Amino acid sequence: MASDYVSEALRQKVAEQARFRCGYCLRSEELSGMPMTIEHLTPIAEGGLTVEENLWLACNRCNGFKGALTSAPDPDTGITAPLFNPRIDIWDENFGWSDNGTLIIGKTPCGRATVVALQLNNSEIVVTRRLWVSANWWPPQD
Repeated sequence: MASDYVSEALRQKVAEQARFRCGYCLRSEELSGMPMTIEHLTPIAEGGLTVEENLWLACNRCNGFKGALTSAPDPDTGITAPLFNPRIDIWDENFGWSDNGTLIIGKTPCGRATVVALQLNNSEIVVTRRLWVSANWWPPQD
């Protein structure tokens, strides 16, 4: 049976690589007010290993919606696309922000599939982003 145990040293290394923010929605641990989770990009159930190359930081919300998914339908074409992999894919190539900074817009099949599958624009987070925007804390500038 594969182990999902992540040592504190490995967790810290992955968190630093992710700049202490979710690889999907870019929410920081600081804004979340709680630690992020370590996410298996390829789930253990699909043969993914608990090694640095298969781990990334995710907020509890994105990780919960992702679950064991690795692909989902692109809502524009209906064709199954791989979900965004924050370790190897470039966020700005796959996503952008709405003019008011509250919505994540998928630019590619991967981006669009990820937005829908991980519910990146669910009503609760959009309200929260609106508050962050009003405080000039959002969207991330890098």
